[in-house]
Amino acid sequence: MDVMRSGEDQGGGRRVAVVTGAGSGIGRAVAVALNGAGWSVVLAGRRAETLEETAGAMGPGADVAAVPTDVSQPADVDALFAAVRERYGRLDLLFNNAGTFGPGGIKVEDLPYSAWRKVLDTNLTGTFLCAQAAFRLMKAQDPQGGRIINNGSISAHAPRPDSLAYTATKHGMTGLTKSLSLDGRPYRIACGQIDIGNAATDMTERMRQGVPQANGELAVEPVMDVTDVARTVLHMAELPLEANVQFATVLATAMPFVGRG
Repeated sequence: MDVMRSGEDQGGGRRVAVVTGAGSGIGRAVAVALNGAGWSVVLAGRRAETLEETAGAMGPGADVAAVPTDVSQPADVDALFAAVRERYGRLDLLFNNAGTFGPGGIKVEDLPYSAWRKVLDTNLTGTFLCAQAAFRLMKAQDPQGGRIINNGSISAHAPRPDSLAYTATKHGMTGLTKSLSLDGRPYRIACGQIDIGNAATDMTERMRQGVPQANGELAVEPVMDVTDVARTVLHMAELPLEANVQFATVLATAMPFVGRG
């Protein structure tokens, strides 16, 4: 029995991935890892200049396209997946990674409605819109099927202090992942979720300075190399569609998660 080579689809060509939030951090690391494994990668993010920086990190010979996209806007998402269809004719992987933490340190009673809406629109609605568009393409293509990996968070399990909007979206992400996994079964669409804790990115730089803990104290938290997250996503992505990592948790070993509070 032939074994599918890294980056190769079931028809013998390069597999195609869309990575949202690809302009920095986890999204950039995952896009670079996919490219290194032979995938064609479509980079989505709000800023064209950071997407070009990610593309530049892939080196010569990369099959990469950058499509500036605000995932909270249906028209932007439609344009993104239309570009994928036009350029490649199919989609094998969507990594739903775009997200925002929102304003930190704001008590529940002081959280502005506008801040709540921005976090929900980006983290949860954006994931839904991209998953819906990917689902339509994967269901219609031949051979049928594909994989969706959603970026959850440790906050899908346990919140940090004063993180109401972010935590709500990440708990919602778990329900979205389960429903997509169930509804995708008849069409060979696999959906899983990776819950990430303290990967070293610009967003987590504050961990090195000290962040609020459940007991009211400030504490410096350990971080892990973001490439370890990318390797985990790559493993999930390259499984055959008959197998699925439903939920994976990858975190800095000594971070306060198990036993948080």
